[in-house]
Amino acid sequence: MEKLFILISNDDGINAPGIYALANEIKKIADVVVVAPDSQQSAVGHALTTVTPLRVTPFEKNGELFGYAVNGTPADCVKLAIRNLVSRKPDVVISGINHGMNTAINTIYSGTVSAATEASILEVPSFAVSLGTFKDNPDFSFAAKFSAQFVPLFVKKKLPQGTLLNINIPAVPESEIKGVKVTKLNNSYWDDVFEARRDPQNKLYYWLTGKYIIGNDDNIYDDVAIKNNLVSITPIHYDLTNHEFFSEMTEWE
Repeated sequence: MEKLFILISNDDGINAPGIYALANEIKKIADVVVVAPDSQQSAVGHALTTVTPLRVTPFEKNGELFGYAVNGTPADCVKLAIRNLVSRKPDVVISGINHGMNTAINTIYSGTVSAATEASILEVPSFAVSLGTFKDNPDFSFAAKFSAQFVPLFVKKKLPQGTLLNINIPAVPESEIKGVKVTKLNNSYWDDVFEARRDPQNKLYYWLTGKYIIGNDDNIYDDVAIKNNLVSITPIHYDLTNHEFFSEMTEWE
């Protein structure tokens, strides 16, 4: 039986520790190619580069070829990899491990989720994986191990066309993980503002800041599950149609 072929990308950049931890674990079970942005691309959403050329550069880590860095977005990386760079279509695309959770409204902005979404659009089964902390130097080991252990089940179970999985993992020791929960996106949001500041030359600039407001408070929702030390797995898709309202709106015609 041919070995699985898995494409890995992210939005934190190819030199981020999360993607390194993920690739090292996935290489134990599959052939891997890493194609990721050459720099930080958090919160770029599903942006594609259209007015500047994309360049691909081999990237070494610890004296060995680790993958390929692209001067573009996460969605660029996945599209370019599948269309041009790899010799055969990947069996799976994994995006991550993101430094910080991607839940609720964050999934719209997330470059990590968008890389997996692009794979889904190109009809490659995919999931995004994020670690639920923004603290410095987090431990990605359990998230990486969980991702590798999840792959066989993920490959066995067929996702509906256009559906991907958004996985968020609590940033706690493995011994404190209480289980795995299939979840929904919460309606939580960022109550944010652009704070006005002055630089050393007294010129005005703005910095986005704010606080995260939790919506529903039940384990069936992604960010609540994370808070309660449950691994959250949310099936999402890129069909943005409000089907419930569609029938009502047709009466407007």
